[in-house]
Amino acid sequence: MSIKSLIINPGSTSTKIGVFEDETLLFEETLRHSTEEIAQYATIADQKDFRKNIIINLLNEKNFDIKTLGMVVGRGGMLKPIPGGTYAVTDDLLNDLKIGKQGQHASNLGGMLAREIGDEIGVPSFIVDPVVVDEMCDVARYSGVPELPRTSVFHALNQKAVAKRYAKEAGKNYGDLNLIVVHMGGGVSVGAHKAGKVIDVFNALDGDGAFSPERAGSAPVGALIKMCFSGQYTEKEIYKKFVGGGGLNAYLGTNDMRDVEKMVNEGDAKATEVRNAFIFQVAKDIGAMACVLNGKVDQIVVTGGIAYDKGVVAGLKEAAEWIAPFTVYPGEDELLALAQGGLRVMNGEEKAMVY
Repeated sequence: MSIKSLIINPGSTSTKIGVFEDETLLFEETLRHSTEEIAQYATIADQKDFRKNIIINLLNEKNFDIKTLGMVVGRGGMLKPIPGGTYAVTDDLLNDLKIGKQGQHASNLGGMLAREIGDEIGVPSFIVDPVVVDEMCDVARYSGVPELPRTSVFHALNQKAVAKRYAKEAGKNYGDLNLIVVHMGGGVSVGAHKAGKVIDVFNALDGDGAFSPERAGSAPVGALIKMCFSGQYTEKEIYKKFVGGGGLNAYLGTNDMRDVEKMVNEGDAKATEVRNAFIFQVAKDIGAMACVLNGKVDQIVVTGGIAYDKGVVAGLKEAAEWIAPFTVYPGEDELLALAQGGLRVMNGEEKAMVY
């Protein structure tokens, strides 16, 4: 029997929803929120009723009977570090979303909205593979500075989804494979997947791995310390150089690799060099993760928006295909990934994780 699901993916100024029947999308909508609307609320949690009403109103406009849903799945938020998987939205999980255990972020609303709507119609509510998924092996946490351990913050939802997709298409179990998954979007994360766990990953948010369209990645530490104490910049200004204003933005004034591709095709030498540097750095991250897996890599899986750029993918293959074959899944379908996570539990393929 098919299962209908409501999928909720909140962003800072939007709420994206999708309604699925099993893995088939019936409809989706991105609900936009003005800065003025959001500014009325003191905290992320305070936005819940506002966003819920908009979602319910849209479903009514679509003449969709909410009582036909079999589950509600929300994007996971800034919880404590947890293993990957699909989690039932328990009271403990809900409380940590409300307080923002690791920070205030709009994604915290996903589980809150899923739980409230699910409870009202008597169906289960879940979150799937939030960005705080942490399966790193112990030695991967060492940075050289005890006060600054390496942390796991990455595109867990999409990385896990494409890894499991590859395994299914290859007729194998995800837990039996060694994979390197490369997510290239606004941030870049490269992870080593071993026996169903991401045992090491480059932090996609700040200060780790390759630069990306908006982020600086790793930077010379000594020079950074001098910049911090130069008196020329505030803490906020320096952070902006690394998150938001770094990478392609800093070098070329755009965070869109499609713009860079156009510049390259028009013969822009600077753009060509920057894109080559991007490929160079991502390939180095792939090589590092190959060492984490002792050179035993079944497949390199490339995903994210930049995976549409054939020139970037060709460059990565030239540099790293000697390690393992490539499979490319361009883009990231977060709504489908969330639906699939819930379905795996509802269909008995996986057990719901306990927070």
